[in-house]
Amino acid sequence: MDNDNQIVSVGEWIVALIVLGIPVVGIIMMFVWAFSSPKKSKANFCKAALVMAAVSILLSILFYSSILATLLSLGEFI
Repeated sequence: MDNDNQIVSVGEWIVALIVLGIPVVGIIMMFVWAFSSPKKSKANFCKAALVMAAVSILLSILFYSSILATLLSLGEFI
C-alpha cells in the first residue's frame, strides 16, 4: 500500500488529538506532522489547522487593535 494513502486509525487520531492538546508540544508536533508525516490525511489536517491558527491570530490582532484605537480616540475627547 502507498504511504500517502495509508488509513489513519481511530486510535492514531485519538493520540494525535491528545498530543495536539498539550500546549507547546502540540504546536511543535503540528509542524512536524504537517510537513513530514508519511500519512497524507494527517499532514493535510495539520496543514489546515496551522492555516486556521494563523487566520485566527491575524483576526485577533485586527480586532484588538481596532478596540485599542477606539479606546485611545475616546480618551482624547474625555
